[in-house]
Amino acid sequence: MSSSLPARHIGLDHIRALAALMVFSWHFTHYATGYPVPFEGAPSIFFLSVFDEGHTGVALFMTLSGYLFAKILAGQQINYGAFLLRRFLRLMPLLLVMLLLVGVQQYLAGNSVMDYGRSLPIGLITPTLPNGGWSLTVEFHFYLILPLLLLLCRKSPFLLLAVLLAAVVFRVYLYGRNGTIFWPAYWTIVGRIDQFLLGILAYHYRKKFIGRHVLAGAAIAGFCLFYWYFDRIGGFYRIDGYPSPTPLWIIIPTIEGAFFGLLIAYYDYSFDHSAGLFSRFIARIGEYSYSMYLLHFFVVFAMADYVHRHIMDISYFYTGQVWAVICFLLLVPFTYLSYVWFERPFMRIRVPYTRARATAREEYQIAPCGAGEPALESPGLRQ
Repeated sequence: MSSSLPARHIGLDHIRALAALMVFSWHFTHYATGYPVPFEGAPSIFFLSVFDEGHTGVALFMTLSGYLFAKILAGQQINYGAFLLRRFLRLMPLLLVMLLLVGVQQYLAGNSVMDYGRSLPIGLITPTLPNGGWSLTVEFHFYLILPLLLLLCRKSPFLLLAVLLAAVVFRVYLYGRNGTIFWPAYWTIVGRIDQFLLGILAYHYRKKFIGRHVLAGAAIAGFCLFYWYFDRIGGFYRIDGYPSPTPLWIIIPTIEGAFFGLLIAYYDYSFDHSAGLFSRFIARIGEYSYSMYLLHFFVVFAMADYVHRHIMDISYFYTGQVWAVICFLLLVPFTYLSYVWFERPFMRIRVPYTRARATAREEYQIAPCGAGEPALESPGLRQ
């Protein structure tokens, strides 16, 4: 059964587009070896550090996921089985297409397709799926605990803060035991839980951020300065080795979640977002961001290499960023086709999974999480 899609939220699609651009720029400029743009140093224009360390775009997607599901399920009772089915229909078709294409790559490269196929079920448990699929594993782990998190938040938001504190303490323990915390903090729910939780809390406290332009500006400056500092001391791929041994990874997921939660709530509720041509174009990119996220891996490194070898030297950070934006925009028509073929048909399949709570409160009243706003058919991690 299908139906027309509901109205979209332009502001949140703008945020998705930003997250997709950050991740694309990270891969375009650096890959895993600092090519064509070396890892050393940090941009002198400090706010561009979040593009030089564009992996943080994944944190933006995950914080947005927590925020959206708090918003989608506000004032609703959830049919959990139908919820999981809905998420399966939303995310799995394109994921399967990507995994099939990777399998073809493995075959053409002379690798064992059987070994590749046997590795895929493990990716449902550990974050090992290729081409960004690992983050969907983390997202799935979030879905497993989402009802509990919303229940805790309805009882008291401080219970979510207790879960957040427990996650930080656990990372401190792991760092003390292993001398590094990078892998669980970046690749697993052990670190990413902070971003989901802070996304939920950002929706809960959304009214505190409406029109707070000075606060938002200070937060943006502070976050960019933090990543500028992180970039200067080595960043994601440190000169002294990978994975990064810095204890900053104990709190980086928390810092990312707190900032992005504030940014999302502020941007979502502080403006009447324009429906003009430019605004709608950016929103469309956000709408196709899941396709961009999963499929850009097939071409992004070749695009950077081609530009660097045949058009101009892009090893200078700013030149590389300009070309990253150009190539990102060149992919938009192809992600549109992917969206039309592999996403939109399944989004039109209606799987109702909510019904209104009898005690739901009015939208803009600050109320316990899970109360206050009608359900929306807006996907969570739209990478």
